[in-house]
Amino acid sequence: MRRELVGFATTGLVAYGADLALFLWLRGPAGLDPIAAKAISFLAGCTVAYLGNALGTYRRRTVGLREYTVFLAVNLAGAAVQLLCLGVSHYGLGLTSARADTVSGLGVGMVLATCLRFWGTRTMVFRSAAGARGTRTTWTG
Repeated sequence: MRRELVGFATTGLVAYGADLALFLWLRGPAGLDPIAAKAISFLAGCTVAYLGNALGTYRRRTVGLREYTVFLAVNLAGAAVQLLCLGVSHYGLGLTSARADTVSGLGVGMVLATCLRFWGTRTMVFRSAAGARGTRTTWTG
C-alpha cells in the first residue's frame, strides 16, 4: 500500500504540474475563460496521470481499454468536483481574478478531487488484478 500511495502521489504531482502550467497559460496569455481553460488542462493532466499510473504505479496489473475507460470516468467525476469549486468561486462568489480561479480550481478543487480519484483508481480502475503483484502487465483491448 505504501508503494501504491507514493506512486499515485508522484504521478499525481506530475499530472498536477501539467494541468497547472497549461491552465495558467490558457487563462493568461491565451485568454480563455476559466471553464474552457480548466477543461483543456484537465484533459492533459488526465492523460499524464493515466500513463503514469498504468505504466508506473499499477504496472503489474492488467491495463487495457476497460481500465482506461473507467479511469476517464473517475477523473471526469474528479473534474466535476474541481469545476464545481471553480464555478462557485468565480460565478457564485464573484472571485474572478486569475489567482482566485487558480486557488478554487487547482487548490481546493484539486484536494477534494484527488481523494475521489485515489479511491476510484484503486477500487474501480486497477482492481481486477489486485492480487497480481509480482506478475507482468497484461495489455488487453
